Amino acid sequence: MTTESPHWFKSSYSDNGGTCVEVAANLAAHGLVPVRDSKDPDGPVLALTLDAFAGLVQFARQATV
Repeated sequence: MTTESPHWFKSSYSDNGGTCVEVAANLAAHGLVPVRDSKDPDGPVLALTLDAFAGLVQFARQATV
């Protein structure tokens, strides 16, 4: 990935019982957006490309409508 440390955050909409993800958008400048389960901060991290992350966000928005 990069030597820069990820700065994890979750959406302000995430107060829904803990079923949310965290992202480290500060690494997007390197072409990747790390994503992890907020309930398991020491668990696996998915490193998504910018296009894949945009698709994930689009899918999530459509699923909540």
